[in-house]
Amino acid sequence: MSVELNKNPVEGFSAGLIDDNDLYRWEVLIIGPPDTLYEGGVFKAHLTFPKDYPLRPPKMKFITEIWHPNVDKNGDVCISILHEPGEDKYGYEKPEERWLPIHTVETIMISVISMLADPNGDSPANVDAAKEWREDRNGEFKRKVARCVRKSQETAFE
Repeated sequence: MSVELNKNPVEGFSAGLIDDNDLYRWEVLIIGPPDTLYEGGVFKAHLTFPKDYPLRPPKMKFITEIWHPNVDKNGDVCISILHEPGEDKYGYEKPEERWLPIHTVETIMISVISMLADPNGDSPANVDAAKEWREDRNGEFKRKVARCVRKSQETAFE
């Protein structure tokens, strides 16, 4: 998995094993994308791969506090490519938008960075953040994100 990242590094994140003896648990550091409210943030997250990867998607959880419509209050990331493959029982996502075995850590991270830059308010994991993003983006939402960015900078290298 990590050989691909070394051949094609992507700007905006770094990834590595949490424990050299466990290939299924990774830690990633995501740099808040430029020209977004998350700019300057250093957000730590864990990727946990199932034993039957790549047939099933990993789970991604932010360890650093983050206020975002597509990240639930426990830090779990909710984006299409991390959803189980196949039909969406709610009919919201097309099968090709969901997990496919061709996805890699790199494509997941590109999607997460894109999610930070452009939240999906129609399918929120954090309803309160989505409501603020829609109704008060430059007020309360912006203040909460700024607090998370500051906190992330203070705790990034602990």
